[in-house]
Amino acid sequence: MPDAGKKLDCFIDIVKALRSEKGCPWDREQSPLTLKRYILEETHELLEAIDAGDHQHTKEESGDLLYLIVLLAQIHSEKGLFTIADVIEAISAKMVRRHPHVFNDEKVGSMAELRQKWLQIKNSEKAGHARPKKN
Repeated sequence: MPDAGKKLDCFIDIVKALRSEKGCPWDREQSPLTLKRYILEETHELLEAIDAGDHQHTKEESGDLLYLIVLLAQIHSEKGLFTIADVIEAISAKMVRRHPHVFNDEKVGSMAELRQKWLQIKNSEKAGHARPKKN
């Protein structure tokens, strides 16, 4: 997958172009709130494709969901809040933290032990990231 990074960079540039002054009016008018419905729809379509065992359709629907994630990050980037690189960095760090049996020397004896360790790490993360309540 050496060219996956290049392809992702190209796709990010496509989304930026769609949001640009000369881009698509639909893409330019989207906001995080307007994207919620599409994220939900595309997630359901992806789940249906997976349930059907249709690999081609799963690939297409995965792309649709990826588009919405990149678009959502682009909208936030335009406001100086975060970028797609920040999203990738955050999820990469989370996966490493939550898999010490892969990225560190921790050993697990069973799937139940693995699940318990994963939940322990997740709960510890959540305790450290208490979110303020919306008014």
